[in-house]
Amino acid sequence: MNYIDLFAGAGGLSEGFLNNGFTPIAHIEMSPVACDTLKTRIGRYHLKRTNRYSEYLSYLKGELTREDFWKLIPSSKLATVINETIGNATLDSIFNQIDALRWNRKVDVLIGGPPCQAYSRIGRSRDPNRMKGDKRNVLYKYYAEVLKRYKPQYFVFENVTGLLTASDYFRDMRNLFESDDVGYKIAWKVLDSSDYGVLQRRNRIIIIGQRGKRSFDFPLIQSVNNTWHVKKDLLSDLPPLTPGQNNPISKYKAPSTKYLDRFEIRNGADFVTQHIARPHNERDLEIYAIAIELWLNERKRLHYDELPKRLKTHKNDGAFLDRFKVVDPIGLSHTMVAHISKDGHHYIYPDLRQVRSLSVREAARIQSFPDDFYFEGGRTPAFKQIGNAVPPLMARAISQAIKDLLSK
Repeated sequence: MNYIDLFAGAGGLSEGFLNNGFTPIAHIEMSPVACDTLKTRIGRYHLKRTNRYSEYLSYLKGELTREDFWKLIPSSKLATVINETIGNATLDSIFNQIDALRWNRKVDVLIGGPPCQAYSRIGRSRDPNRMKGDKRNVLYKYYAEVLKRYKPQYFVFENVTGLLTASDYFRDMRNLFESDDVGYKIAWKVLDSSDYGVLQRRNRIIIIGQRGKRSFDFPLIQSVNNTWHVKKDLLSDLPPLTPGQNNPISKYKAPSTKYLDRFEIRNGADFVTQHIARPHNERDLEIYAIAIELWLNERKRLHYDELPKRLKTHKNDGAFLDRFKVVDPIGLSHTMVAHISKDGHHYIYPDLRQVRSLSVREAARIQSFPDDFYFEGGRTPAFKQIGNAVPPLMARAISQAIKDLLSK
């Protein structure tokens, strides 16, 4: 079962398909750092399948440079990562590179979703032009061009739910995908990642297309009962951190939990990487402590206009009142977004004994990335890749449904 991943990011959607036995023909991604992450992940899968997983762990421990690690991986596998920005000027080049990688293999599935800022309600509200004229609005047209060229049996298109209200784009997108020129019947549904084991409230629209003109219903995506808690089940085995503490390699402080085992978050190493906390100034730490105490004791969110005047740095105290937000320890996290790369105010760790924002590894776990998933580029790019990603557990459930369709 072969797939192409368009607008691949760090590979959250791809991780779900890899985990279900699909083979990537190509990943197309504009970010060089995300492409490095994809190559490292492909390397991990290759070494795991050839009984050389210990060599991957050596890289995680810093015993191998990235260049030496990549030398262990066949160049044909690393070449499946294509660092290109998709557009009129690059489409022919991308097709030529995919054709060279494909070796006449059939493409069974096209997956991916274009950058979501143009469809996001928040993105539109922050832009003075409401994102009108933004070139990202029409990236779905290039998605259609890839469908026309490779004619996969199915496609999976993921995006924010704001797409449903994004002017006429959703209508135009549906009409294009179902046109005689492109040739698919589509169905869509808004999925919540927490229904698939992810300890996070995250709603996304998933469009699935089937090639041909026969009617098509959205397939069953198998859900799970979600009764786990973020702090107890997801984060309790990680060692404590102070603001600014950088632990590239950390030993687990406690045994694994049933959640971590069931969903293979702890998945093969006796250590964890990238448990790194960003530094904070004293003012922010004082605000964090107020927010944590209010949430833990009263289940109330801190509003910016309620802070003492000496702690306020913004004159506008009538907007973005929830700019400081504590992760819920006894339920699900709120949605992880790429803004976590700019500051940690919206993702405060829920414990007065560790007043700080989430570490890279904690954010990755909330997105359901396994512990041996390594994000290249350092702390800030890692946060951005995590915030932009599709949760792998949700991707795994979707890929299982596609696998069932293909098997029929």
